[in-house]
Amino acid sequence: MRRLRRISLWRAGAPLALLCAGLLFATSATNARGTDLRPSRNTTLAGLVEEQSRRSASLVRQHAALTQDIEKLQAQQGSIDPVLSKQLKDLSDAVGTTPVTGPGLTVTLKDAPSQVVKDNPDVDADWLVIHQQDIQAVVNALWAGGADAISIQNHRVISTTGIKCVGNSVVLHGVPYLPPYKISAIGDRRKLQKALDDSQYIENLQDYVVKFQLGYDVKNESSIAMPAYEGTLDLQSATVPGFPRTPSTSPTASGR
Repeated sequence: MRRLRRISLWRAGAPLALLCAGLLFATSATNARGTDLRPSRNTTLAGLVEEQSRRSASLVRQHAALTQDIEKLQAQQGSIDPVLSKQLKDLSDAVGTTPVTGPGLTVTLKDAPSQVVKDNPDVDADWLVIHQQDIQAVVNALWAGGADAISIQNHRVISTTGIKCVGNSVVLHGVPYLPPYKISAIGDRRKLQKALDDSQYIENLQDYVVKFQLGYDVKNESSIAMPAYEGTLDLQSATVPGFPRTPSTSPTASGR
């Protein structure tokens, strides 16, 4: 009799267990939405940065393609006055919306090697990495040296370009990048090099290059092909020197 009871209990319990297992699988599939519930490589910061960089680069390419289509359609509507056309070209060159080629310099900045980090556990971690201030110092020195055009990570730098640190990555035009950071400038190479040598900030950076092997390399380039800036030119906010710092949003940004 006991055996019959056990058999009947098993027959009743087995379908219930299978039903519970099915519910668990269904819940897991719904939550995962077809993806791995325990992703491996994409959880690392480097993987996330690379994924976001690829996505942003794709959107920038789409924006550039659409802009070219708009310009072609505008050109089909009628010819532009030659004087106005020249003014437009000159302004485009100054703003950075046309590609340029010429001799110049490329400065490469790197974090300290991993072995140096391991050998100096008591050293402040901020001393062993490249920061936005380091990149800004190089860019400012190159502008001071008369650079005609500058790019960072092969992306054109314009007057509204902002360089920001986010974790151990640097964000440029909304796209995160990991080191090494390559900063190229087109112009007179001797003047550009002198401006780098005269920079007090870069002189201070050289101390950390010697102490902790931060990467700082300057390379002469006989020809640099620099792309045009492909992002938006809308001014999001601005302040007037000498007046209270109350940002004024542009009509384009506010949608008015």
